[in-house]
Amino acid sequence: MVKLFGIPNCDTVKKARVFLEKNKIEVEFVDFKKYRPQMDDINRWSNIFGGPPVNSKGVTYKKHKDHFEKLSEQDKIKFIQDNTSMIKRPILENNGKVLAFGFDEEQFKKIIKSL
Repeated sequence: MVKLFGIPNCDTVKKARVFLEKNKIEVEFVDFKKYRPQMDDINRWSNIFGGPPVNSKGVTYKKHKDHFEKLSEQDKIKFIQDNTSMIKRPILENNGKVLAFGFDEEQFKKIIKSL
């Protein structure tokens, strides 16, 4: 099952959802405002992302950057769980395998061909 993790009012997430809907890809949407990512989720995303899956261009990250960067890896995970707005989004997964961070239409076109 394809899952799209994000925040409903995020413009990038909206673009991804519209793209997937237009291409008739059935998706389970996981709302970060209602779902607190588990440690396993963040570790899985971190392994693929090459570090904590934070949107370094986002307002939430910029607001907390100095504090966040001083935290231990374990505390960074807890901080991300408590501040899900700083997670790079959307995150697209298929059966627990990360397919994409963010939305790029060309990348998504390639991804849906393999589904």
